[in-house]
Amino acid sequence: MDHASGRGGPTLKTRIGLSGAAVTVAGAVTNAFGYVVPVLGARRLSAAELGALATVLAIVAIASVPGTGLQIAMAVRRARHPGATAGRVALITALVCGGAVLLLTPVAGPLLDLPPVLIPLLAVYTFAIVLSGRRLGELQGDERFLRLALGMSVLAAGRYIGLVAGLVLGLGLTGSVLLATVLALGVPPVLAVMARTPGAPPGDHGLTARQVFTAGSATLAMLAVSYADVILARHLLPADASGAYAVGAVLTKGALWAPQVVTVLALPKLAQGSRRALLIAAGLVAGCGAVLIAASALAGGLAFHLAGGDDYTGLGRYAPVFATTGALYALVFVLVNAQVAAGGRWPSAPLWAATAALVVTTEWLVPPTLPAIMWSAAGAAALALTGTALALRRTTA
Repeated sequence: MDHASGRGGPTLKTRIGLSGAAVTVAGAVTNAFGYVVPVLGARRLSAAELGALATVLAIVAIASVPGTGLQIAMAVRRARHPGATAGRVALITALVCGGAVLLLTPVAGPLLDLPPVLIPLLAVYTFAIVLSGRRLGELQGDERFLRLALGMSVLAAGRYIGLVAGLVLGLGLTGSVLLATVLALGVPPVLAVMARTPGAPPGDHGLTARQVFTAGSATLAMLAVSYADVILARHLLPADASGAYAVGAVLTKGALWAPQVVTVLALPKLAQGSRRALLIAAGLVAGCGAVLIAASALAGGLAFHLAGGDDYTGLGRYAPVFATTGALYALVFVLVNAQVAAGGRWPSAPLWAATAALVVTTEWLVPPTLPAIMWSAAGAAALALTGTALALRRTTA
């Protein structure tokens, strides 16, 4: 972390508290920007353009997942080998992600109903976002958490402010994406300056493509398993019931991401093989989950009201189950990161297995009702947690 020097400086607990608060605020800023863009788009764009904006955001969200994997892999490498560099791997990862988006150009019009000019812009936009993961990983691995929080805020600003400004100025979808792309390209150089350590020679232990792939695939699997129930609910339930399920899923995501800062702070120690860090991180996340489950049991109606409005207050009895699913996935997130840090080869395998089990269960084994899908999702989360814990035990044995 960003260490204070000199007698009378902040204590270790104070520094950890400041780092945690800073990273939490930075995460909140990122999430806030993510919510502002579609809300603003609904007020500034036509219905057709709003649908296109949602498609654009979805493409970028999926294509930039390897950027998170790059950050995790770089943080683990840097924690183990101070001064380690990414070499060409970071650039190649970003180019591959941008290139994958560019391949959509021939189908953008007929299948996605997007202006063809948008896809090349999105490719460059994705490239910049993914490349930024390298420097964030360096800051995280070096435990410079205050600067990491600032870097996360810089990335959020570069990623979303152009879209917000374009929508406010009435530039339309294409103009807004163009402005966002220009600003996003400025993020990697800014982060490179922030991550620079004067006088520190680079290490000899470079990042490998295998490490980035492992972390990236684990991140993708985590997203897939934690969002699969929402997609299945949309597919299997009537419109009103799927809407109610989407409101409940807000509670799941809140319980999942609320303790995320714990994993961010613990990852460098996990990479160094600290069993104590794993126990503390898992304990804190489990404690946070228990508090949220208890709160949802006591005030489930209020939770659904805050998430969806008056029409959903009567579903409060389901709140503890949705919160439990999110709390279980939060623990899975800790253990998956611990397995990546320990050098596990296939940390994503239990997550894909849980996803497959959820699909089979909801499609063929249980009735198409909200409670059935809700409990199936909770079961999948428990399965993912069990599988990940066993895999981590084998990795660290």
